[in-house]
Amino acid sequence: MLKNMIKTCADDTGLTQIKAREAVGIVLNTAERQGSPLAEAVFRKMPGARTLSATTGADHGAATGVIARLIEQTPGGRRHVGEGMFASLHKAGLGHKQISQLLPAISKYMQITYGMEAFGHIGDLVVADMLTGSDRTAAAA
Repeated sequence: MLKNMIKTCADDTGLTQIKAREAVGIVLNTAERQGSPLAEAVFRKMPGARTLSATTGADHGAATGVIARLIEQTPGGRRHVGEGMFASLHKAGLGHKQISQLLPAISKYMQITYGMEAFGHIGDLVVADMLTGSDRTAAAA
């Protein structure tokens, strides 16, 4: 399954499969570090996705400590991790066009393969605030 997603992403972006694998790993690691519930859903459904996330994170120097991971899940931490994702994708050799093609390719693959409709766009995976409207009001108060 993971190999198919990487191949789909490579085809949709024009990246080699090696570069697409690194790019997908960066996106998955970002979502995991932010505590995204959709990341956990991906990890449950797709064998190898959690391992790819962890190895890519280690290769790119992502935080692994418990306290660092908690900080990354705060609003400011999420923003920092999200911005870091784009920096890592650029460092991996992706341009703006390839990034803009990669993120929808991941979303489309998850929707077609697993029926995960919650992926309205990749922002739902990476930086979305998963609170409902009433929860947001309560949290803001």
